Amino acid sequence: MQIIILGAGQVGSSLADSLVNESEHNEITVVDSDATRLRNLRDRLDLNTVEGNAASPTILQAAGAEDADMLVAVTNSDEINMIACQVAYLLYNTPTRIARVRALDYLRHDALFAEGGIPVNVRISPEELVTRYVQRLIEYPGALQVVDFADGKVQLVAVRAYADGPLVGHEVARLKEQLPEGVESRIAVIFREGKAIFPTGKTIIRVNDTVYFLAARKDIPHVMRALRKVDNPARRVILAGGGNIGRSLAQVLENEHYVKIIEQDGSRARLIAQDLEKAIVLQGDCADEELLLDENIDQTDVFCAITNDDEANILSAMLAKRLGARRVIALINRPSYVDLVEGGLVDIAISPQQITLGALLRHLRRGEVAQLHSLRRGHAEAMEAVATGTESTSRVIGRALEDIELPEGVTIGGLVRGQTVKMAHHDLVIEPDDHVLLFIADKKQVPAVEKLFQPGATFF
Repeated sequence: MQIIILGAGQVGSSLADSLVNESEHNEITVVDSDATRLRNLRDRLDLNTVEGNAASPTILQAAGAEDADMLVAVTNSDEINMIACQVAYLLYNTPTRIARVRALDYLRHDALFAEGGIPVNVRISPEELVTRYVQRLIEYPGALQVVDFADGKVQLVAVRAYADGPLVGHEVARLKEQLPEGVESRIAVIFREGKAIFPTGKTIIRVNDTVYFLAARKDIPHVMRALRKVDNPARRVILAGGGNIGRSLAQVLENEHYVKIIEQDGSRARLIAQDLEKAIVLQGDCADEELLLDENIDQTDVFCAITNDDEANILSAMLAKRLGARRVIALINRPSYVDLVEGGLVDIAISPQQITLGALLRHLRRGEVAQLHSLRRGHAEAMEAVATGTESTSRVIGRALEDIELPEGVTIGGLVRGQTVKMAHHDLVIEPDDHVLLFIADKKQVPAVEKLFQPGATFF
């Protein structure tokens, strides 16, 4: 596949890295106006680069827009991303055009991207993605990551195994004993000391394991109680930062939670206060110890630092934790910081690049991929693939899971059939239109998984 990536920032570079390393058949060209960024990419990866304005017809032609299968515009400018898609469509007929669009002023007007408007096939809004991500973490206290599959019918949840968990120190097979009758779940993958383990029934869960389990949405709290002592529901939330993410989070949380926003800029604080009905907006420094104490930080269930400054987010989250906040979350853009701080005084470090990357990769996959999520900051993937075709044209339809030859490092956790969630069992047979949930520890196996779910004219 020939793919042009516009923008060599953190998202564009991560996307190029992922696509180059997972398949030798991907031909990647990256466009950016920064020669140093492009040189660094060429030194690390086998790809082509073009220096210049990403919206320029001449530059897009030099990048191969006439022959490209897909253009992914992820520069720091919404306007350049949208214009580049327009140019690629009108001049070079590039089939698929994906653009990162951040400004709410564009996103709230769907008519801009309707037929006859700006020809963007897929809009990616990092702010919307991060808002939804954090909302899920607040919804499930104790969860490290929560992702949806099959329109939310089933969820994948990551938790850290603590010594007081009923299943810790015991075999995975005993999970069923800890669950109420009628509740089904499957432990899909365990990360232990940075390595992925696909568990068998005899695998023993150890303290500090990061356990990813799959269950119907309504059953998530039951499964969490089997793995760790479950925290009380979050009620009091402080959001440090009143940008687009802070405002959006306050809007979705304020009816069910007691929400406060701390915003340093006075005009911005007044602006977002007008958009909110119940949340309280405070003007001040989120790393001001006296302010946090005045706002009863020791009674706060979740402190979420989501400013545009990594250092401010880390320091304010650490301070909030030291002052008694039950759980602290920090938004961190620099990948090198994420692993450094998470699990210490910062409970969860969120990487917007990895969240955005997962959304982008979903649209770049071949085959019938409905959802795709990065796990452990890109070290593994969870994929929702749709079984299409017939028994004679598909490699999976009509076959029991035990008879499907999965690539090494790949496992099936379950599937969704209509409104029903089914956990993986050796004799479970895949039917047409099933949404199959797979876990991929080695991303080099992604092309093999895509091929597995691509129906052919005939298959014997």
